[in-house]
Amino acid sequence: MKITQYIESAFKKLIPAPFTLAVLLSILTILIAMLFTNSSSGNHVVEILQYWQEGMWEPSLLVFAVQMMLILVLGHVLVLSRPIAWLTGKLTNLVTGNSSAVILVSVSTMLVAFFNWGLGLIFGAIMARKVGEAARDRGFNINYPLIGAAGYVGLMVWHGGISGSAPLKVAENGHIASLFTESSDDPIISNLPSFISTDTTIFASWNLIIFGILLVAIPLALWIIGKRTASTSINLPIEKKIEKSKLIEGAEKIDNSRLLKIIFGSLLLAAFFASYYTELLSARLTPNMLNFFMLAICILLHRSFVSFLSALEEAITGAAAILIQFPLYFGIMGIMKETGLVGDIAGFFTNIATDNTLPVFTFLSAGIVNIFVPSGGGQWAIQGPIVLESAIKLGIPLNKAVMAFAYGDQITNMLQPFWALPLLAITKLKAREILPYTLIMMVVGAFIYIGGLLLI
Repeated sequence: MKITQYIESAFKKLIPAPFTLAVLLSILTILIAMLFTNSSSGNHVVEILQYWQEGMWEPSLLVFAVQMMLILVLGHVLVLSRPIAWLTGKLTNLVTGNSSAVILVSVSTMLVAFFNWGLGLIFGAIMARKVGEAARDRGFNINYPLIGAAGYVGLMVWHGGISGSAPLKVAENGHIASLFTESSDDPIISNLPSFISTDTTIFASWNLIIFGILLVAIPLALWIIGKRTASTSINLPIEKKIEKSKLIEGAEKIDNSRLLKIIFGSLLLAAFFASYYTELLSARLTPNMLNFFMLAICILLHRSFVSFLSALEEAITGAAAILIQFPLYFGIMGIMKETGLVGDIAGFFTNIATDNTLPVFTFLSAGIVNIFVPSGGGQWAIQGPIVLESAIKLGIPLNKAVMAFAYGDQITNMLQPFWALPLLAITKLKAREILPYTLIMMVVGAFIYIGGLLLI
């Protein structure tokens, strides 16, 4: 496929490592803020630099960063346990080449990500890695970067799913009004509902239909690419086995005690259900819930604390990149929020929109902002008021406006490699290797989302 080869060549020449890209985006954001925004008081350059550093170390965002690191690390620890290794081995036995690999990985990843984005993030990475290991061990050739891209496509459907930030937030009673700081007498606020039910967003028939179309179109596109691109043998490193010590003496017996790990794991699991019973009934997962559950399962599925800690030592290395890049993007978010850049971008599209084109322009503006601020919840807090206000002014259903934002926010994850860091760490791939394929998926997905928004 000539176009794929051209894109691959261009990305290899032009796309730097994710950390370098984060640095370049930081510098670009500072320059844009200097040129296109005004100072509220004092020296504008100093203000921007202050916004930058304050954003980097925003406490609530740092908590979020730790949550994401734990999702990555605990997910990797989980897959190193014997039961999960056996299960993924059974699944990968179904793979015999590119065609079966991309269908298995992409479909399963999208289904999991629609349920929960964090789980889909780590699941797709693990499945791509296991397919690569199966190809290595059984001696068949695959296009491994294409498989990696298939493991990342869950991030282009998550925001329209059960864990989507915007549709879940607007479903909370009073959240919509909290986005606005104006007086309660403001006519915009008076026209706002107290909440927007998920029945009209996530579980709306048209949203489920769009997801169903993607569930067919994306694997099909990957399958076509797989048929027309070269496959090679895989040279992945062999992960060390987590083995029980041959000689156990003294206090080591406690470290290797299966009874103790079962007691502790069971206590964690009991605390999980006691604490999150209500959330589980409503199928609403949070990063803390996911991490708590994975910690309990990791303890229970590993043979002992020694096995768990050995797996942890191996898994923690994959968190290095995400640890240092989160603050850089938080800094970008701080600049864009405090200088009003997000509002300027969204406002530009809103000003040229009509009642027919507003959902599409909302989709486009959300996609652009996501490149600089790759956080659905953080972006909604900044852009949400503009989306809702413009929808009211032009008579667009608010549920449609919210989902247009969600679609746009998620689609450019295929261009922004930040959320691919866990996958890159686990698969040992480079961003420039998977981005040519995820870019094609972005184009396919954009046509489907825009078409859906125009037809709803």
